[in-house]
Formats: sequence, structure tokens, C-alpha cells
Amino acid sequence: MSVLVYAEHDNESLKTETNKLVHAALGASSDIVILVAGSGCAAVADAAAKISGVSKVILADNAVYEHQLPENIADLVVELAADYTHVFAAATTTGKNFMPRVAALLDVAQISDIIKVESEDTFVRPIYAGNAIATVQSTDTKKIVTVRAASFDAAANDGSASIETLDTVKTSEKSSFVSAELTESERPELTAADVIISGGRGMQNGENFALLHGIADKLGAAIGASRAAVDAGFVPNDMQVGQTGKIVAPQLYIAVGISGAIQHLAGMKDSKVIVAINKDEEAPIFSVADYGLVGDLFDVLPQLEAAL
Repeated sequence: MSVLVYAEHDNESLKTETNKLVHAALGASSDIVILVAGSGCAAVADAAAKISGVSKVILADNAVYEHQLPENIADLVVELAADYTHVFAAATTTGKNFMPRVAALLDVAQISDIIKVESEDTFVRPIYAGNAIATVQSTDTKKIVTVRAASFDAAANDGSASIETLDTVKTSEKSSFVSAELTESERPELTAADVIISGGRGMQNGENFALLHGIADKLGAAIGASRAAVDAGFVPNDMQVGQTGKIVAPQLYIAVGISGAIQHLAGMKDSKVIVAINKDEEAPIFSVADYGLVGDLFDVLPQLEAAL
């Protein structure tokens, strides 16, 4: 049994999701190989080689992989998959983009968004927006698995794996990279932040999200939002936390003016400590909160910022 893990990176640095992927993969096998595909990404491969439990890093460094287009990456992974029993990738926009292609090309079923590895062929994943948990056993010869990285701890960085350079180039004429519009922020990225403070419909409008900024600055926190706040146009959709947004599991999650619809809970209930601030004491968010404060957020937030 051996696992090929697809590294999450931006060509410059390795993302923490990769360490969590390795931790998950170790539940299926002790033979872990990481694939780093990108352009000018030798530093990423060096970082991947330091992850505990990794036996080898394969570096595919070529301009065609710079933007990790799904056609190119899927063809590369399919060619490499012949030597592995499992392929693991994070259930991020990148993983969700190319892994279904890999499964289709290999003619196997994809096992999506797992939160636990029971054994080499048995995995646990949420279904029905987290309302139920399914244990799935696969009889496929190749296990194509996407992982909810937030559900796993990160593997340590005290390894010393070898790095193998791969000259294989897979390119497709079906698609090409045109441009990317990225939101820039001095605050941590939502999926990587240790502290998150999120606002919901109770914030009433986008201007009131400014009440969260001072608290976020003092806590070094990222700012998120519920789907209700995004749908109402209060904030952009890249701030959305939930089943149809970003899945997070920070050390501290502060939910402000969020009622706690099941879709939102599915995206943040694995947070280590949850604090809820809501004037409705019957709000579902209190059912998962470690600390709950019933009160008007417009009174509470200024007091909280002053106390911090």
C-alpha cells in the first residue's frame, strides 16, 4: 500500500493543508509520496521533504503546471497513479477541480471530503450538509480521495525525504490560463487562520462589519461571514464560511449575529473553541457553542474590543 499526496501550494510556499493531508494519508499507509507540481517551485519541494512520514517527494517543475490547470494536472496524476494504491488531495478548489477527472480517467469512484481514515479501504465522510456521517468502504483498486483538511491535525516538520525530479510534461489544448483576480488582505486566510470572527445577518449591513475589524486586529484573526450575510450583499463571497463556502477549524471561532443554520454549522463545528454572540437565546448556534453570550451585538462588540 502506498499513497500519492498532491501538495497544496502557490509555487512559492507549501500550504499547511499538505501537512494535514499527510497526517490523513498515514491512516491508510506508511508509504507516503508527495507530488509537487508547479513552476519555479523547488522551495515547495524542499518544504514538503521535511514533513514527517514522507518517504519521497516528486517534483514536476514546468511552466505548464504553473496555474495547476485541471487537464494538465489530472493527466500527470493519472500517469503516476499506476504506482500507488491511493491518491489523496485536499477538498479545496484545486483538489475539487482535478480529482474528479482523475477518478473518471481511472474509471473508479471518488471518495469525497473525508473527515477520518478508518483503514486502507474505509473512510468517514459527512453527508446531507453534515446532518449524517457515512462510513464508506471502497473495493476499487485505486482509492481516489479528497480530504477535509480542517478535520486533521498537521504532521510535524522533522522529516528528511528524498526529492526526485520528474521530466514528464502533460499539456492540453482544451484550456489555457487567462487571468486571476485575487483579493488581497493583511489578515490571515480563512482556512489557515487560528482565530476567526464571523458576522451574519444580524450585522444588518456591510458597513457594520467594521465593528469586527478592531477585534480581528487585536486577535490576529481572519474575518468570515455566513451565507445569509453574503447573499444579502454585505460582504464578498470569498468570506463565506459554511457547507457551500469555506470549511474551517480554527482554535477559536467567534460567531456574531449568526443564527446557526445547518449549512453554516457544517463549515465550522470542528473549531476547537466556539463563541456565539446573538440576541436570540434560541438560536441554533448556541447548541454547538462552548461559550454563548445572549445580547445585542452592537452593545457587546464595542465592549469586547475595549476589553481586549
